[in-house]
Amino acid sequence: MAFDPQLQALYDQRAEQGVRPLYTMTLEEARAADLAAIQAESGTPEPVAEVTDESIPGPAGPLPVRVYRPAGEGPLPVLVYFFGGGWTLGSIATSDAICRSLANAAGCLTVAVGYRLAPEHKFPAAPRDCLAGVRWAVEHAGRFGGDPARVAVGGDSAGGNLAAVVSLMARDAQGPDILAQLLVYPNTDYLADTASRRENTDPLLFNDKSVQWYWDNYLASPDDGPDPLVSPLRAPDHSGLPQALVITAEYDPLRDEGEQYAERLRASGVRVDATRYPGVAHGFFAMAGTLDAGRRAIEEAATYLRTAFAGATTED
Repeated sequence: MAFDPQLQALYDQRAEQGVRPLYTMTLEEARAADLAAIQAESGTPEPVAEVTDESIPGPAGPLPVRVYRPAGEGPLPVLVYFFGGGWTLGSIATSDAICRSLANAAGCLTVAVGYRLAPEHKFPAAPRDCLAGVRWAVEHAGRFGGDPARVAVGGDSAGGNLAAVVSLMARDAQGPDILAQLLVYPNTDYLADTASRRENTDPLLFNDKSVQWYWDNYLASPDDGPDPLVSPLRAPDHSGLPQALVITAEYDPLRDEGEQYAERLRASGVRVDATRYPGVAHGFFAMAGTLDAGRRAIEEAATYLRTAFAGATTED
């Protein structure tokens, strides 16, 4: 493997410290270790003009959201962001550094949605919560200086899966209108049998066993796996979905299914930009304080969103 030199240094550090895979820990240990690693590797969170924590009505009770407002005159476009963690780990604190950076660099109001986690809350709790979060963001954007006519969704890993799924749900429900989707190494197919899934087995990195552990936590039954709201790659129709940026990593078991989703969208007439980052592994998007590639990917995502939002301003 030809790791990026900064990833190699991180890998060597993990080996020296004997870092255990999250799937060998208890749920409580894994959640704490995941957040600690992300906070250590994401760098110092950027200041934004305003951060507001809210509690919103969800399908089964209140949900936490965090609204990040950058400096600048409104109305600002809106990004609704879903954190990663295999539907099992994570919270709005997980994506804090990412949301701050995207808010500033893309010039958008960014709303992080705290959806319910598995295995306590199996599918379809998470996508239902995330759709409720998007609807709330559209309805309340004006309170925070946001523009409800320019809304994008995004997320990394399981959050990327949820962004893709919410885009399908919103299309089929005739709203809310979503302008663009930012899909960072998303899970797209429960039944994926790909080269990247088979080849990435290193226990010091997110690997094939990690993927299966998360799926097992998330689904009440393997029979749910082919559902398009679990596996968006398996949706019968991808036409009419929002334009997308799909970011993948070379050493990631999810690489191929993310790239397959980009191709499926493109074949269905959806405008797609897709970038594979060489030499890095799953999770690099949340490591902007440690990996230059993570910072470049954040910058690419922000430029993409800024352009998409600007296009909507001039065309609509």
